[in-house]
Amino acid sequence: MRQVAARISEDQEKWLKDYFRTKSAGAEFILPWAVDTFFRAISAVKSTFTTGELKTIIEAHKDVRLLPDHTRLSYLTLRVMDACDVGLVHTHHGASKASLEAKLKRLDDTQATALMVWSSAFWVSRNCSAANLDEYIRGY
Repeated sequence: MRQVAARISEDQEKWLKDYFRTKSAGAEFILPWAVDTFFRAISAVKSTFTTGELKTIIEAHKDVRLLPDHTRLSYLTLRVMDACDVGLVHTHHGASKASLEAKLKRLDDTQATALMVWSSAFWVSRNCSAANLDEYIRGY
């Protein structure tokens, strides 16, 4: 199995050791589970949005550095609605602001987090370009 070096807090390290005996045993379980859970969540969430809405959400996350404390539905809604209000991003992608807002409000924090991580990941991926945006949306 490939090695991954992750930065975790002291509380997270204690939790892993308490539940799995060792940090390594916990990480070997949690990381693959988290990745699988993320891909299931993003696949389900994406199906509720149109392509134009997904492009709007992705564009709203350009130049954003996500922090774990900011991965909540309220932050997603604020970021996307602000991009629509200030930059009219939704109009560039043919999305309805009202429809997008209604769909965002139906998400829970976990779904919102998956959408934020996925959207931000586009901008740091090797294939980040306007030409690859449609492929990125279809790809997961």
